[in-house]
Amino acid sequence: MEAVQEEPPAPVRASAAPSRANGNGKGGELGFEGELFKTADKLRGNMEPSDYKHVALGLIFLKHISDSFEAKHSALLAEPGADPEDRDEYAADNVFWVPPTARWTHLQANAKQPSIGKMIDEAMIAIEKDNENLKGVLPKDYARPALNAVMLGELIDLISGIALGAERGEARDVLGRVYEYFLGQFAGSEGKRGGEFYTPRSVVRTMVEMIEPFKGRVYDPCCGSGGMFVQSERFVEEHGGRMGDIAIYGQESNYTTWRLCKMNLAVRGIDADIKWNSDGSFHKDELRDLKADFVLANPPFNISDWGGDRLREDVRWKYGAPPAGNANFAWVQHIVHHLAPAGVAGVVLANGSMSSTQNGEDAIRRALIEGMGGAPGVVDCMVALPGQLFYSTQIPVCLWFLARDRSNGLVKSDKLLDRRSEILFIDARKLGHMVDRTRKEFSDGDIEKITRAYHAWRGEGEAGAYEDVPGFCKAASLEEIRAHNYVLTPGRYVGAADVEEDDMPFAERLAALQTNLEEQFETSDRLNATIRQQLSRVTVDG
Repeated sequence: MEAVQEEPPAPVRASAAPSRANGNGKGGELGFEGELFKTADKLRGNMEPSDYKHVALGLIFLKHISDSFEAKHSALLAEPGADPEDRDEYAADNVFWVPPTARWTHLQANAKQPSIGKMIDEAMIAIEKDNENLKGVLPKDYARPALNAVMLGELIDLISGIALGAERGEARDVLGRVYEYFLGQFAGSEGKRGGEFYTPRSVVRTMVEMIEPFKGRVYDPCCGSGGMFVQSERFVEEHGGRMGDIAIYGQESNYTTWRLCKMNLAVRGIDADIKWNSDGSFHKDELRDLKADFVLANPPFNISDWGGDRLREDVRWKYGAPPAGNANFAWVQHIVHHLAPAGVAGVVLANGSMSSTQNGEDAIRRALIEGMGGAPGVVDCMVALPGQLFYSTQIPVCLWFLARDRSNGLVKSDKLLDRRSEILFIDARKLGHMVDRTRKEFSDGDIEKITRAYHAWRGEGEAGAYEDVPGFCKAASLEEIRAHNYVLTPGRYVGAADVEEDDMPFAERLAALQTNLEEQFETSDRLNATIRQQLSRVTVDG
């Protein structure tokens, strides 16, 4: 049905000063971003969210770099002897050069012109020409007939109010958080496709708080829109460090998503080495020699067409050649291969990775636990997540935490405990709260509960003494894990809570039942596939 045309919405002016986080884990937590997105989304009309996100995010990015340029330009004008036309002055301060016709003030002054789409395209082209590291990144199809010029003008007016009057540092933070919030909202609008480029913020926060990337090299081999990197930088700053304490490296095979990532990092002022090629990290590892101190990754789940047959003898498969029909353990071993000697990693994987016995996956899992051929055991902690956290799937997934050196190591001044004889299991399936009809998020308290258990178990002084909590966490010995045939499902180890709560809301109980049913369907599908495979090998004598 065609959308009814309404009066143009009044601009929503974003406050220059961000409000404090309210603990709900939603988006940018600025207080105004929800209304801002609703207003921007209202302008979308009949355009698909997957298309509109590039229109809106491209303009937010353009305003960001223009605002940064104008602030630096004004500072140079006021500085005796400085040359505001010297591009090196801008590069030295990590500010992009923006030519006059690409500046936001120019576009805003012409926002009501029928040719505004063409002017935006020309602005994007000019910026890419003058900034080599943005080449091929910016959207340049605003002049296409499908984009209504009136809508573009109203969107420019709306975005013009973001961080109006803020100091440069505050403006960068506000625009960056708006960009991040919009990414999350577009991912929700796109459903399963949205999950391909966006990992929910509360999940990323949990992973980052677990591995604590205070200083060093951070790597993501399938980096999507860059959320892991944004949260890592934020973690450093919130814990007294500074931007630049970590060096960021990533690779992405989807060109459109790579562009979103480059803009997402640039709008936050994060310098990063993000590679793109269509072959992906398995077949064309752009960072072959990188050894990272921290790896954060949310690889695509259960990919069957990853080209494993062409990589049977690859040097990365130190724990066994992964099956050609499932890339889960190829991702794990690629990540371990890229870890520095004391490196740690957090990886999102499908629940099947914890228990599958198909095509030798159980042997690889055993080797990752026990070690193999001189390669150490690397599984440090397993976390079972509740269902409905992700846009791309309603079934629950799990977090693997891996460490190359589990004998001790350091976190700041704390010498960690020797953990080689056990693995920590955390069952977080009962945590989280519903934020809408279909999706759940972790609260700040949920994240602290999970991370404190891990940090205490590792021996970090500030986390206090570790204790097993029935129904939630258990430090299981290798003997116990062997007795369970190396299955790593936390529910097998943590036991039942001391007191079962019977007052679970109906909506959450139904969601849990649906999640359990989906898991059973998944198991049934795997068994059916195995039976068909075995039957296909049976020959009947004529």
